[in-house]
Amino acid sequence: MTMLLTALAAYLLGSIPFGIVMARLFGLGDLRAIGSGNIGATNVLRTGNKLAAFLTLLGDSGKGAAAVLLARAIIGEEGAGIAALCAMLGHLYPVFLRFKGGKGVATFLGTLLALSFPVGLLACATWLAVAVLTRYSSLSALVAALMAPIYTAWIYHLHGAIIVLALTGLIFVKHRENIARLRDGTETKIGQKDKKKEA
Repeated sequence: MTMLLTALAAYLLGSIPFGIVMARLFGLGDLRAIGSGNIGATNVLRTGNKLAAFLTLLGDSGKGAAAVLLARAIIGEEGAGIAALCAMLGHLYPVFLRFKGGKGVATFLGTLLALSFPVGLLACATWLAVAVLTRYSSLSALVAALMAPIYTAWIYHLHGAIIVLALTGLIFVKHRENIARLRDGTETKIGQKDKKKEA
């Protein structure tokens, strides 16, 4: 029962749409009608409000980290992994937005940092390195997600790597359209005006 309640709490925490909240607080309008329509920090940045984008990034990553840390304190390491998965599902399929959420990159990185800080740092560094080299935000997220289970198995443990592999699968599922655009050469680069919808 404790595990079920913790999983539900992590899902509800993950479901908090910080992008929508910040857009309303800063008077930016309906975020789902702006740019890509995504509720994450990347789309908030398209409004031109860097502070709102930063706070969205902080909120989306923080809720994933908070879910993991609280579950670890209540149940232990097994609970931390379940909370990471449930918080991620909450962000991707939030009950508050009729199960239409974001793409989960910030929440993914937040959960990694809480599960194992060195793993999270390596994933963030991977994202940054690919972003600098290619200027593709979506490709950076995909490469970081792909490497994360390897980092986890190396530094953390195999059980954690299985959970992180599931999170990686969710990242790839939510980036299907980005993958198609990367393959076709039509994906928008960081700092470039939209060709179509970006991550």
